[in-house]
Amino acid sequence: MLRTAAASGISPKVFWRLSLREWRLMTSAEPQQLPLSRAAFETLVEAWPDE
Repeated sequence: MLRTAAASGISPKVFWRLSLREWRLMTSAEPQQLPLSRAAFETLVEAWPDE
């Protein structure tokens, strides 16, 4: 766990202060979502214009 923290840029001092819940939240695999494409953005702008 400490190696994973170090590879993520978390210092040992910060690592040892983390709760188990915080560690699990930080290391849980989130579903990866692709950035919004320009075409998808344009579709949203047309559907919900700022007026």
